[in-house]
Amino acid sequence: MKILVGIKRVVDYNVRIRVRSDGSGVETDGVKMSINPFDEIALEEALRIREAGKADEVVALSLDGDECQQQIRTALAMGADRGIQVRTDTRLQPLGIARALLEVIRREEPGLVLLGKQAIDDDNSQTGQMLAALWDRPQATFASEVDFTDNGVRVTREVDAGLETIEVDLPAVITVDLRLNEPRFVKLPDIMKAKRKPLDVIELSDLDIDTGGDLAVSDFKAPEPRGRGIMVEDSAHLVAELKNRGLV
Repeated sequence: MKILVGIKRVVDYNVRIRVRSDGSGVETDGVKMSINPFDEIALEEALRIREAGKADEVVALSLDGDECQQQIRTALAMGADRGIQVRTDTRLQPLGIARALLEVIRREEPGLVLLGKQAIDDDNSQTGQMLAALWDRPQATFASEVDFTDNGVRVTREVDAGLETIEVDLPAVITVDLRLNEPRFVKLPDIMKAKRKPLDVIELSDLDIDTGGDLAVSDFKAPEPRGRGIMVEDSAHLVAELKNRGLV
């Protein structure tokens, strides 16, 4: 079985986000970029599934400009067998990404697709669900545990009320949560080996899909600075202050 893992290039989670002076986006020049943490967990799970003998190949896929090849090589260093880049300079919305992923799935025919539950840059949490709908295959979202059964996969997923366990047939789409695993540390010899692993490049235009969407981002703004707090003497003072500010 082949596992396809989607990875996204994002600003590293340890970096403080800064908005460009012209409001056109987030500053990325000279900023450390990494694999989206949720996608890294998805990749780690795929590697563990392969190491357990449940899969034969792990393929890492990213949709972005040539800069994302660095993150694909990191995925290869972690242990992925092949990398695929769908080259585009356009920032795609979740539906466009799902359509592009579907075309790659039709070419690769994986038995399982693993994605992070969301990306830390836009927090949309939509791509996996849209992909499953377009592919007409089962989905299991927010997975914190994945176990193979005779008939498919048993997934423990995190919901508002606690944990829910479901079983899905394969092929399927699974989006993963933070508690699923701890990604492995990449060693220098693995980084060197990754340079020799295959990385295929597909032009987005060659997929012949509609990547348009109804959402347009006009500008970016940093959050307003938080005001200083005040100390209140008692609950009556607190209620009075809230009333003065029109909050109650």
